Amino acid sequence: MSSREAILGKLRERGEVPFPAAVPVEAHRHVVPLADTSGAGPYGRFVQEARQAACIIHEAASNEAAIAAILQIVGGDTAVSSWDPAHIPLPGLADVLAQANIALVGQDASVRVGLTGVNAALAATGSVVVLSGNGRPRAASLLPPIHIAVVTASQIVPDLESWWAAQTAVGLDHVRQHSNVVVITGPSRTADIAMQLVMGMHGPRELHLVLLTGPA
Repeated sequence: MSSREAILGKLRERGEVPFPAAVPVEAHRHVVPLADTSGAGPYGRFVQEARQAACIIHEAASNEAAIAAILQIVGGDTAVSSWDPAHIPLPGLADVLAQANIALVGQDASVRVGLTGVNAALAATGSVVVLSGNGRPRAASLLPPIHIAVVTASQIVPDLESWWAAQTAVGLDHVRQHSNVVVITGPSRTADIAMQLVMGMHGPRELHLVLLTGPA
């Protein structure tokens, strides 16, 4: 028996309920409510908020245009830290990268660009939700100086609460299968030293969102 199990066991034996006077919350309010939750509203709000968070938006009407945008960002690099292409909603991406002699690697501090998909995009804050796990290395979104995230319009939801409610409604097994959940809002930044804003101190200094506006 672990020490954690021993402590919890003693608490259960005593039958004590923490905060017995607390009244259960019947309805949670959204932190950043979105007035227009129709398809057009979240899309426009996401682009607006993401740009305000210093994201670089690349709107692409086709898979070919999205892949071309990725190649332009990668430039002359010969390797990218990437998710398994099966988890990135761009058919043909792996073949194009191979033809361009761009290798897909895991955790490598010398690689300049990280390439991932996302699990959701939050309109209210311009954030992307990234679940890491098998075929989805966490380092790809956190280690390289430049992070490219591929987002489809269908992945845009009003806010974090809406996304979590959808996950809860179908059971949380899918979420639990991943090692962690990261909500990313713009590039990494800090102002800890002399209140001077520094980009890329604890993660990517650039976040490029390749946004598929047409059929994926």
